[in-house]
Amino acid sequence: MMRKNQTTALFMLIFGLLAGIFCHHYIDKQWLERAVSYELYSNLDGQLAYKFKGKEILVGELIPYKLSPLSQENLDKLETEPSIEQQWVQDSQGTIRLLKPAFHFGVWSLLPAFITVCLCLLTREPLISLLTGIIVGAFMLGQFDVIDKVLIPNLASEGTAGLLLLYLWLLGGLLGIWTKTGAAQAFADYMAKHFVKGPKSAKLVTWLLGVLFFQGGTMSTVLVGTTVRPLADKAKVSHEEMSYIVDSTASPIAAVLAFNAWPAYVQALIFVPGVAFLATESDRLSFFFSSIPFSFYGIFAVLGTLLLSLNITKFSGKRIQQAHQRAATTGELDAPHARPLSAKELQTVAVPANYRSNMLEFVVPLVCLICIAIGTFIALGSPKVNWAFTAALLLSGGIALIKGMSLNDLIDGFGTGLKGVVLASVILMLAVIIGSISKQIGGGLYLVSLLAEQLPYWLVPLTLQLITMLIAFSTGTSWGTYAIAFPLAMPLAWEISQVQQLANPELYLMICFATVLNGSIYGDQCSPISDTTVLSAMTTGCDLMDHVKSQIVPASLAAAIAAILWAALVYIYV
Repeated sequence: MMRKNQTTALFMLIFGLLAGIFCHHYIDKQWLERAVSYELYSNLDGQLAYKFKGKEILVGELIPYKLSPLSQENLDKLETEPSIEQQWVQDSQGTIRLLKPAFHFGVWSLLPAFITVCLCLLTREPLISLLTGIIVGAFMLGQFDVIDKVLIPNLASEGTAGLLLLYLWLLGGLLGIWTKTGAAQAFADYMAKHFVKGPKSAKLVTWLLGVLFFQGGTMSTVLVGTTVRPLADKAKVSHEEMSYIVDSTASPIAAVLAFNAWPAYVQALIFVPGVAFLATESDRLSFFFSSIPFSFYGIFAVLGTLLLSLNITKFSGKRIQQAHQRAATTGELDAPHARPLSAKELQTVAVPANYRSNMLEFVVPLVCLICIAIGTFIALGSPKVNWAFTAALLLSGGIALIKGMSLNDLIDGFGTGLKGVVLASVILMLAVIIGSISKQIGGGLYLVSLLAEQLPYWLVPLTLQLITMLIAFSTGTSWGTYAIAFPLAMPLAWEISQVQQLANPELYLMICFATVLNGSIYGDQCSPISDTTVLSAMTTGCDLMDHVKSQIVPASLAAAIAAILWAALVYIYV
């Protein structure tokens, strides 16, 4: 069986590389108009401007929409690439928008993600699979010098450098120091003595922390995973169960308890000209929060992890049930074939003989980390994660030195931590790069363009859910999917509500909005190339593909229930 999988994987690899070259030379790009609307205002100099990431940006020269080379009518006439990258236009109704051209290769745009996922499933080697997907995507774009034209520019980008700093140096170093001081183990011993009496209570603590850290995304995943790992291991909870609970209470809870950065980001993507209840930023924020009761996937995903925490595994799927039984009967936290994304050095306590561990060495830096993250979010509008982890790292090291640990031992623990997360950090970096390439070659745009055909109104929410699930799964990002899908899905839903004369168009748009929001979360959560998926496996010590395969069943069940409820609501009330 293993040899057969390897042969199939080799065939997939060769096919992907040849197909990438074929696409570059023989498949024409299909150009699409992308329109972005901003909240414009006149500055002190009387110039039109808008705010982006806190900075004022001036609006360029306005030209009539029909004269723009970036309008869809003119893009359809193109024989080469557009001569400009963006242009401000004003239509006949006076609406001002920024046009940006985008393209896709049709169904071929899904090739890099398809090859990556197939190789992950066949080989269980995410590193090679991601690298292959990146090379295939680079070939499609004509970037045959993959190292100099793709990998190095992405490594040099601010976003990738930030990822490596945070998850390799800061997170890895913090875990290493906690291992060297025995702080994590002391915390686990304290929790086991006073609160955690077995696997059920360990999972309930994990679930509760996941709900409390409702900021969503990578920050919640890392905070919860690193906090509960020692006590869950001590309570003999399987790593498949832990990684599922951590992952499924990260983004899903952020869509339900949306007192975070999500509404501010999403509201900018859902402006629809002529729709009164989406006209201003406050209107769109109100619309977001009014739509929360329809976030059925987020609700059922969180409820599913609560059931699992209560040892009700009937709805969790065969793999999680087997993992639960294995841990309960044998004490083995990983399957026999597993390759956890966490080095064994981080699972082994190596405290110096003359050093006495204390659980406060774990709690105090963790509280500091959370306070800085939440405080900066309240004060600045976004959590400064790097500040939070830097403070926790320095505090942990400072406490250890004050208590008498030698500088050599401290540096040794820091280095051990770095070694323990190198592989996971590289995989995370490659996942971000392939997500960027998939977006660049238009995989998401192609999937959304399938909606151009006339659909019955009651099918639109389900179609949007399916499309966004596929986009997020193939790109590994929910926020990236929002940027692709919302500007296309919301006008489509509004147009259908008007053409088919629906009785309650606002309710209809809320449901369509919820399907895009939740479908994107599902796809991101289940994707092996998603940063939160990698981090959930990394922080809980789980094999990446074991995590992906075990959580896809309960997540799909939650998505199916959500789809039925959305369809029923539309059919009955709209």
